[in-house]
Amino acid sequence: MADGRFAPSPSGPLHLGNLRTGLLAWLFARAAGSRFGVRIEDLDAGSSRPEHEASALADLAALGLDHDGPVVRQSERRTVHDAAVDQLVAAGLTYPCFCTRREVLAESEAAARAPHGRAPGAYPGTCRDLDAAARRAHLADGRRPSLRVRADGEVVAFVDRILGPVQRVVDDFVVRRADGTPAYNLAVVVDDAALGVQEVVRGDDLVDTTPRQVLVAGWLDLPVPAYAHVPLVLGPDGERLAKRHGAVTLADQVAAGRTPGDVLAVLAASLGLAEPGEPVTARALVGRFDPDVVPRHPWVLPDELSGPDPERSV
Repeated sequence: MADGRFAPSPSGPLHLGNLRTGLLAWLFARAAGSRFGVRIEDLDAGSSRPEHEASALADLAALGLDHDGPVVRQSERRTVHDAAVDQLVAAGLTYPCFCTRREVLAESEAAARAPHGRAPGAYPGTCRDLDAAARRAHLADGRRPSLRVRADGEVVAFVDRILGPVQRVVDDFVVRRADGTPAYNLAVVVDDAALGVQEVVRGDDLVDTTPRQVLVAGWLDLPVPAYAHVPLVLGPDGERLAKRHGAVTLADQVAAGRTPGDVLAVLAASLGLAEPGEPVTARALVGRFDPDVVPRHPWVLPDELSGPDPERSV
């Protein structure tokens, strides 16, 4: 059981933005005297790699971010996810969708341009009312359906600890992909409830997924955690931090001559928890941490921490 958590995807090495968010998630939990868990979100078998999971866990340990209980892997919880999907199906809350991603994008863009249109990217409901004959025709054409919920444009609101009041209209989102894999917005709700997570701390790029998850939790009669969506780390060009910005991983920084402690000190200073250049430990930061003064704006990675892409310089 855990009151807080960090849930990286093992599709690549963690960059400094991921690690800063992980540090914040750990501090939110530890400063409250709560437990902290780690979950590996490896549902996408095509992109998940064991070496990336190993490096993520090693990076957390190197920064002093410990966790309670065993590491949880979503891929090992498929039976539980499937049972949750079955519960939604039995309640009449889902329908099969035969649209491809390209079709959804094209239709949603057209709908967004129309007067009083939907938000960009929202599913326009193409397959919501298909009759049995139309569904059989799609199956005969070799199309495998995903499973969408009937959200019916429900308005969901919550109060975020960082962003304040948030309100969104929820579209008909996917809870099971066409290949049978449980979708993120379903699995994360089920797994957070199983871990006993009471507060989700994650990047603010995920805030638009939260109303969907609040809705799923209510349908499954699961507790809704509190949320704190923290600002991202940006590259020197002002864009979201990525590999193209150069030395963006802990391994890159170590290769450049810095220790994990040096990196922790920089991250702590970016959060106002240490003076520039001040040596710190993760444990020491717990006593200094105040959730109410977490920066509300993105942090731009300093030039001295970035540099040319190591692969381009070979």
